[in-house]
Amino acid sequence: MTQDAFSETPITTASDQVFVDMRREIVEGSIVQGSKISEPELAKRYGVSRATLREALNRLESCYLVERKANVGCRVVALTAERLIEVYQVRSALEGLACRLAADNMAPDEVQSLKQLLNQHLKTQRVKEGESYYQEAGDLDFHYRIIKGSKNDHLIHLLSNGLYQLIRMYRVQMGMVGPRVSKAFDEHLAIINAIENHDGELAELLMKRHISASQANIQTKFNLHAAQNERAEQ
Repeated sequence: MTQDAFSETPITTASDQVFVDMRREIVEGSIVQGSKISEPELAKRYGVSRATLREALNRLESCYLVERKANVGCRVVALTAERLIEVYQVRSALEGLACRLAADNMAPDEVQSLKQLLNQHLKTQRVKEGESYYQEAGDLDFHYRIIKGSKNDHLIHLLSNGLYQLIRMYRVQMGMVGPRVSKAFDEHLAIINAIENHDGELAELLMKRHISASQANIQTKFNLHAAQNERAEQ
């Protein structure tokens, strides 16, 4: 029996494994956003029955990575500027609350562990050079650790089992480059310092500003792509 590193739950069935594999491939872009789901092709690819595949697809739909529409069928979710606004509005409110609660509920050793994670990110990635800041899922993700640090089970469920993977899809596929990389790292550090000082109000404010800056960075990429497509059509 293996274990899914993100959800920390055992993978006991073929459906579990397909769900985990497809989730990773959708988030990272190996399965292209907006693409149509072919059940026969995917069942063959993963070596499972179509019934098993449908179980996995139902779970992917529950975490907003695939969607079903009448007369269209099942598709991988498309990353759009409109969806970005809606998702990040919810993200800002919920992760801001997670920060406020984490300032009260994270133990000192948890805060130090999170600081060590940031130091690890700085050492192992090209943050200072402004080239990359890629965070793995689960406990290697700064945001996920703060969500867990809120110690609010309902909030953890809403973010971790609901929107987390869709948010991560935006972060991975439309991620940071240039000056935004080092700025994001500095923002992470300021957030954890506020949590360490038990200043929930400041931690919440800093997280909301951080998410707003992330949203603006992704929106800039959407605008650039739109301008490129417009020029190509002329």
